[in-house]
Amino acid sequence: MKTNLPRKQKGAAAIEFALVFVIFFAVFYAIVAYSLPLLLMQSFNQSTAEAVRRSVALDPSTPGYEAALKTIVKDELKRQLKWIPAALKFNVDTDATTTYTAGVLKVSINYPTHKLSAVMPFLNLPGVGSVPNLPATLTASASLQF
Repeated sequence: MKTNLPRKQKGAAAIEFALVFVIFFAVFYAIVAYSLPLLLMQSFNQSTAEAVRRSVALDPSTPGYEAALKTIVKDELKRQLKWIPAALKFNVDTDATTTYTAGVLKVSINYPTHKLSAVMPFLNLPGVGSVPNLPATLTASASLQF
């Protein structure tokens, strides 16, 4: 069956599809692009908190207490963050720091976001800027006073 559309309406469906597709793709890309950094931040917060919690089990009268604390923290961070793929170049030894000063244990992770470009593209859109727009480092920390 042949439809008799006016000549003016022939390309309307293609134009409408193009406009809707651009909006759909922008929303989809934003969801995908921000999911990984948010997942990493959640994991960093969880792992630093858990590392600090694990350190409470160590007896303060242990010889070499500070070194033992740092070992426990590093082992826990490695255990918690072993799911991170090698392509993200996360390294507990360089991206995580542990300090124990005046009875306060502080564990922090500072992950440079430029490492994410190996697995996901950053788009530079005119008028918008970089998408996803992330800080220079993803930072998470936890502390505990003994």
